[in-house]
Amino acid sequence: MIRPPALQKGDKISIVAPARSIRFEEVYPSMKLFQKWGYEVVLGTNIFNTHDQFSGTDDQRAADLQQALDDESVKAIICARGGYGTVRIIDRLDFTRFCDHPKWIVGYSDITVIHTHVHERFGIETIHALMPFNIPVDDLQDDSTETLKYALSGMGLQYIINGTPLNREGKSEGILTGGNLSILYSLMGSVSEIQTEGKILFLEDVDEYLYHIDRMMMNLKRAGKLKNLRGLIIGDMGRMNDNQIPYGKTAHEIIADAVAGCNYPVCFNFQAGHGSKNVAMFLGRKITMNVGPDVKINFS
Repeated sequence: MIRPPALQKGDKISIVAPARSIRFEEVYPSMKLFQKWGYEVVLGTNIFNTHDQFSGTDDQRAADLQQALDDESVKAIICARGGYGTVRIIDRLDFTRFCDHPKWIVGYSDITVIHTHVHERFGIETIHALMPFNIPVDDLQDDSTETLKYALSGMGLQYIINGTPLNREGKSEGILTGGNLSILYSLMGSVSEIQTEGKILFLEDVDEYLYHIDRMMMNLKRAGKLKNLRGLIIGDMGRMNDNQIPYGKTAHEIIADAVAGCNYPVCFNFQAGHGSKNVAMFLGRKITMNVGPDVKINFS
């Protein structure tokens, strides 16, 4: 995988909104924080537009992202928020100049569309991390924003978390791929479909029905996406919904059942995704995972 260069003081960050609409007051705290870190912040021309639930029309959102991809002075593209809409514009984008001059793309949730497309089509690392929509209104740095700062500046990341009864112990290394389960499910059969052979897969999701978690995991399993992994990391799986007749299992139990016949290490409760803590990760980078009583995950 190709690794974009680390950011230096004075480098330019572009904030764009490829999915749901967002307001200036929801972006402003992140602008102050990034400037405090020493970066210049520029906003997409159409970032505060609205068209139905989107941040502008498909053409407008694609134009902003294309401008950021093409601008060699921009060293990182940070997506303002998720929601839905990125899949509507991904095939409109030309990544030629981006491949000639790679830069960091940052986001999670719906931005999984871009992460997976860039990994599978162009072999370039990206950063799974919180977005401006999640930056505290007082623009103070917390664990999540601190890890994003480390990632952008080229520092390695290492996490140690408590083990859980559903974890499967073991040591492994491999390229980390994945993101939001619902988005990965929606990309199956497309040119952006995730390839997991020999990789460590990360999954997270929120606000889904439990039976749909099972449906999506069965889809990944039947498609061979869970068979030959080097490891599985499960992030936040909170705020799940159930039917009047309960499904009978938690999201973690559903996932554990889906990989019950496999022998790679599995880690639950990694603090990334839609929870209150969303630490940064390098997608497309080789990592090591050591699952024991505690879990150690290292991004070199």
